[in-house]
Amino acid sequence: MIERILKTKLLEMAAKYPIVTVTGPRQSGKSTLLKASFPDYQYVSLEDPDMRLFATDDPRGFLATYPDKTIIDEVQRVPSLFSYIQTHSDKENKEGMYMLAGSHNFLLMENVNQSLAGRTAVLKLLPFSHHEMSLGNILPTAVDEEIFKGAYPRIYDKDIAPVDYYPYYIQTYVERDVRLMKNIGDLSKFIRFIKLCAGRIGQLLNLSSLANECGIAVSTISTWISILEASYICYLLKPDHNNYAKRLVKTPKLYFYDTGLACSLLDIRSPEQVSTHFLRGGLFENLVINEFIKEAYNKGEEPNLTFWRDSTGNEVDLLRTMEGKQYAYEIKSGATYSSDFFKGISKWAKLSGATPEQCFAIYTGDKNMKTSQGEVFCFYQFAQTLGLKCKS
Repeated sequence: MIERILKTKLLEMAAKYPIVTVTGPRQSGKSTLLKASFPDYQYVSLEDPDMRLFATDDPRGFLATYPDKTIIDEVQRVPSLFSYIQTHSDKENKEGMYMLAGSHNFLLMENVNQSLAGRTAVLKLLPFSHHEMSLGNILPTAVDEEIFKGAYPRIYDKDIAPVDYYPYYIQTYVERDVRLMKNIGDLSKFIRFIKLCAGRIGQLLNLSSLANECGIAVSTISTWISILEASYICYLLKPDHNNYAKRLVKTPKLYFYDTGLACSLLDIRSPEQVSTHFLRGGLFENLVINEFIKEAYNKGEEPNLTFWRDSTGNEVDLLRTMEGKQYAYEIKSGATYSSDFFKGISKWAKLSGATPEQCFAIYTGDKNMKTSQGEVFCFYQFAQTLGLKCKS
């Protein structure tokens, strides 16, 4: 089994809080991580109809049966249980009593914030990071293959072809998970909506355009975007708020938490097809930004990431704020270095006063280099560096 980087933070929080909550997309490895990290704990899944009925009808009896050292999976299926867990954990006042897991962030966090505020640490587990796949000797040998296969553990654990895995993932997600969060009558329109989102990776989010193509109201599109965010399918990268030029773009950009899932929605059926696809640049950009997000989550932190773009088209793909200082990253899918890599960053640096030490370009080439404008990194080496930082 591949050891997850988040395990270090998980064990640390379990020694400090009575409850630790792990959330993330379905099949990202939450249950496996918790079972491996706490082998002496009992495991209960509220997906089991009998267990769900027990916890719903007799919550006190359920907690009497599992009074301590228990992993409760898909806990959001019984919202009423949270208040009883709160009362029980307050009474016992011990660390590491319950490990909770759930794949519906909205449903889970709504109950956590209401009942367990201050009593639980909340950690997020996404599919494998680049560094985790490298450590497990399952890392694809080429960037296009890594984009195509994605990073869901089951694909590697069971050697499932992406063209077999993702369509079923999407089908079960829409038919089960979406209906738990929102009563959507026409599921075919929702699936079309997700596919249209995949075609907009790395682009500014245009709600009106999506609404017109789906044939639904803009307000409905906003709700559906929230559903994709809450279930860890998509996320929005917000524009930077520092108004250096007083004419900044204020619209977020759309990305997927897993590029393999996005490729399936785009009907990409091989790594070779990725290499010639019109969205290859956006998919590579998505892959790189996901590594920054996984680095933050694996350290138990929220990613402090934005992008910068002015009204004349000058753009920086990614800005990361650390200790009050911003670092700029241009992400290029080409394998050959060009001085144009730093065109947008140079404009931003001039306005913000940033130095070349704060400016980077990440590309698919195999050589790192330092230039007068900033540092150029090979993606494979940079992704490994991010993974190592999680452990430090």
